[in-house]
Amino acid sequence: MKIDFLKFFALSLIIGTFPFQSHGVTEAGEFRHEEQKKSSAPSVDLYFSNNMTSLEVPTAKDLKKKNSNVESVDFSAEQIISDEEKSTITAQGNVEIKYADMRMTADKLIYDQTTDKIMAVGNVKLYSRDGSLITGDFVSLSENMSTGEMRNIKAYLRDKSFVSAERFRKKDNQTKTMSRASYTACDICEGKKPLWEIKARKVQHDEKSQDVNYNDAFLYIKGLPVFYTPFLTHPDPYVKRRSGLLAPDFGSSNYLGEYLHPRFFWAVNDQTDIIFSPIFSSDRNPVWEATYQHYFYNSHFYITGSYMKNNDDKRPRDRGHVFAKGRYDINDNWRMTYNLKYVSDYIYLKDLDLPFDDDAWLTSEVNLERFSGRDYISVEAYYYKLLSYNLHNRNNEQYRVLNSRKPLVAPLIDAEFYTEPNSFGAYFKNQINAASVYHNNGMDTQRLTAINSWELPYTSQFGEKYRITASLKSDAYYIHKYQYGNKNTYSGAVGRVFPQLGMEWRLPFIRATENSRQIIEPVVVGVLAPNGGNKATKIPNEDSEDVYFDDTNILDLDRYAGYDRNDTGSRISYGINWNSYGNIFGKTSAFIAQSFQQKTDSGFMQYLNNKKKSHFSDLVGRINANPNEYLALMYRFRVDKRKFDAKYNELYVSVGPRFLKFNASYIFLQGNTHYNNLYSQRKELYTSIRADITQNWSVTLYNLRDLTPKSVGTLEHGGSVIYEDECFKWETTFKKYNTNNPNLDNDYEFGVTFFLKTIGSFGS
Repeated sequence: MKIDFLKFFALSLIIGTFPFQSHGVTEAGEFRHEEQKKSSAPSVDLYFSNNMTSLEVPTAKDLKKKNSNVESVDFSAEQIISDEEKSTITAQGNVEIKYADMRMTADKLIYDQTTDKIMAVGNVKLYSRDGSLITGDFVSLSENMSTGEMRNIKAYLRDKSFVSAERFRKKDNQTKTMSRASYTACDICEGKKPLWEIKARKVQHDEKSQDVNYNDAFLYIKGLPVFYTPFLTHPDPYVKRRSGLLAPDFGSSNYLGEYLHPRFFWAVNDQTDIIFSPIFSSDRNPVWEATYQHYFYNSHFYITGSYMKNNDDKRPRDRGHVFAKGRYDINDNWRMTYNLKYVSDYIYLKDLDLPFDDDAWLTSEVNLERFSGRDYISVEAYYYKLLSYNLHNRNNEQYRVLNSRKPLVAPLIDAEFYTEPNSFGAYFKNQINAASVYHNNGMDTQRLTAINSWELPYTSQFGEKYRITASLKSDAYYIHKYQYGNKNTYSGAVGRVFPQLGMEWRLPFIRATENSRQIIEPVVVGVLAPNGGNKATKIPNEDSEDVYFDDTNILDLDRYAGYDRNDTGSRISYGINWNSYGNIFGKTSAFIAQSFQQKTDSGFMQYLNNKKKSHFSDLVGRINANPNEYLALMYRFRVDKRKFDAKYNELYVSVGPRFLKFNASYIFLQGNTHYNNLYSQRKELYTSIRADITQNWSVTLYNLRDLTPKSVGTLEHGGSVIYEDECFKWETTFKKYNTNNPNLDNDYEFGVTFFLKTIGSFGS
């Protein structure tokens, strides 16, 4: 919980030592308004000395040799009265003082030379350049302005929060005290209580220790006290970081039972801090959790972890996790980053609701990068851990197979080098990629790939846009214990060379009217490449198994995501783009495309046709429509070229005004039994509705449903109720989800959180 409401100690800015410089004093000793400075009456500058015991009128020579130690303030008033008998100087009538970024106005200002005291009386207002305003009835400054007092103050701060107090005092030891103080970030309406406010009998600020101490502090909501503490201390707002207790978490879960999660922050030094955050629960042993981070001049290191001794026979005895990440800038060109993750078992993160608890794979990586102009080099390493608890219980055999095949990639090297374009705009691109992949089942792969390409972008005088690319890809492999299907394993070296020539052509047509502008752009991509040559019986597919074909890659020269499979065969891809901007259709766009392959037995076409020989690919495309503020539509599709059956559908729609918004998203992905049986059918529908009941109250409901034939029905549903105004937010959330994992079936989550503007949040 962040408590930052003692911003009113900005008052200390005016309780300091500031000599005066006053402009516009007439010979008769009468102060003039700033508007009257153009009068022909002569004027002089007045200086109060640092000890404020004498009034000096400098000569012209003195004005040229101003003492650099004397700071000055602009001062003006309607009238000044000097009483030599009482040794007082009184300025009255629209008194105004300007000093640095502060400005003060008052009805009267009295300076007592005997006691060295300055008093501002009546309608005292203090303005800051940041927009803050402080008002009061009386201000008194004494002892070289090192001590002071202010009564009945009201402070309107820059962030629109409000502070009031009966009395404010500053002592010579730099200790400030406010009596009967209150603070709120809510709008103040005359005759009404703010939605929430904090009141304290006494608030004390020690500048030396930079501590703020409270006595008898209450939190009021709608005028009713809801929280009390007899004593509270925290660093003042100018302290960036300091050791102490942070706001704890608390709640209940089906695994831990009721739990409390306190957190202690230790600022070891300016660059290092530690957070110790154990979890104490009713059903489990304590969870010992801690976080450590350190900042160097050119690097950063962060590590967090936990450990628990389990008392449940269904889980491993010793459980825990460690996450570490960091960055090291070696020099202006080289940088190293790492993100390492370890967890004891597949369900530990889910049990404790820790980060990455919904990830199917936990990925650790180390990366060394070099940036130089357009050139780039990276050396990476990856390690994976399978966490899919749904797969673990739904298909344990597939879980076992995937777990046995999980790879260790070290190193993975990628380098790209570009030459400067020549006078025609053509340039060379040279790419080198190398990977070493090791599996738990004993299969290993070492690969070295070089891609040398020449590219020429060109725009004709008729507006045609061309891009010509000629490339040569060379691969060298060393394979150990690779088995293709049910065939014998292969070990040994293998190489291949793959040339490719591609050309892209576009021609945009523009039609402009008074209310709209439309752009129609046909696109054609032609590729010349040899057939075959992937050598699938000797070269494993490590990085191109995730094969997809949609509107994002149909026009690419290489539609595979990795290097182990080449997009062989000659083909032509063609499509059309349509965009409309204006008052009729708003912002609307559409795209549709198809490919024609010369040979039907290329690796990519086998995937697309699913063993059905055809030269033509499926139709892919997308539609985006935002005709007005009440409708947003996005639709992506892939349909069969003959029967127009859907193989992939993704739909998102948002309908309604801001105060009543309906959202729906639907995804359908046809199962693929041709590619290693890794893809099963997926069909899900997500719906939600948000209603703003009033200006402050809103309700959201949502439902996620599995529509496949053997589905469990609703996967997850829930909602939230939110109250929010200018200074307060209350949020209640609820969700319930179903899963095939018996340990997690019919789980639900419920939480309540309060947010106080400028203070922070707390909840469960």
